[in-house]
Amino acid sequence: MNYSAKINTIIDNLNFSSSNEDNKEIIKSRFVEEVSFYEKKRDHTKRYYNIFRFIVTIGSIFLPAILSMGQMDPTKLPKNFDQVTFWSSWSVSLMVTISNGFLQLFSLDKNYFNYSLVVEQLKTEGWQFFGLSGKYEEYDTHEKKAYKEFCKAIENIKRKQIETEFQGKGNTTKKKPDNQKPDKTDNQKPDYETSLLDNDTLKQTEVIKKGGNSGNLPEEVSPDIEKANQMTKPIPSALSGVSDMIDDAMNAGMDSLRPNISDLSDLVNEDDDDEDDEAILKKN
Repeated sequence: MNYSAKINTIIDNLNFSSSNEDNKEIIKSRFVEEVSFYEKKRDHTKRYYNIFRFIVTIGSIFLPAILSMGQMDPTKLPKNFDQVTFWSSWSVSLMVTISNGFLQLFSLDKNYFNYSLVVEQLKTEGWQFFGLSGKYEEYDTHEKKAYKEFCKAIENIKRKQIETEFQGKGNTTKKKPDNQKPDKTDNQKPDYETSLLDNDTLKQTEVIKKGGNSGNLPEEVSPDIEKANQMTKPIPSALSGVSDMIDDAMNAGMDSLRPNISDLSDLVNEDDDDEDDEAILKKN
C-alpha cells in the first residue's frame, strides 16, 4: 500500500463537522497530491542520479588501473595491448566526463536532495496534523485554527521549494517607487539631507531658537536652554558700554589735539608777518 492510499483512509476518518466536510477533499487534492508529485520527481531524479554517479565512480576506479597496466614489460603483454589500453582509457574517461557533465548540467544531485527533503517535510507536517502533536498539540480538534495552520504550513513548504528550485530565474522586473524623487536643482537640497530632518527634529530646532520648551524636548534640556538665555542677556548691554567707551576716547583725543592745532596756526601766521616785513624793507 502506497502513501496516498494510507493517508486517504486516515483523512476520511478525521472528525470534521458537516459544515467543514469539504476540508477533507481540500486536504486530499492539495496535500496528498503534492506529496505524490514530489515523490515521483524524487524517484525520477534518483534513477538518473544513481546511474550517472555509478558510471563516475566505476570509471574513476578502472581508469587508473588500465593506465597502470601499460607500465608492465611489453614482452609479457599480448599483441596490440597498447591500442587496447589506449581506446579503453579514452572510452572510460569520456564516459566519466559525460556523466559528470550531465550531473552538473541538470543539477541532479541538488534536485534529488531537495525533492527528498520536501517529501519528508510534507509527510512530517501531515502526521503532526493528523495526530495533533508537535505545533498542533494545543488544538483539541482538526477544525478551524488547526486546519488553517496546517494549510499555511503546507503552502510555506511549497513556496520555499519553488524559490530554491528557480532561484535567480524569476522576478526580473524591478518595482518602480510610488513617489518619484524630484529633480535636484541649485536651490533644492539633496534628498539625503532633507530626509534627515523629520518633523520632530524641525520642531525641536524651532524650540531651541525661541528658547522655550513646547513639550517635545526632554525635561532636562529646558533648564539648560534657560540658563543659556540668561547668560546671553548681558551681552547687548556690554557691547553698548564698549561703544560708549570708544566714543569717549575719540572725543578726548580730538579735544587734546585742538590746542596744538591752534598753536601751529599762530606760528604759521607769525612767519607770514615776518616775511611781509622783510619784503617792505627791501623795497625801501
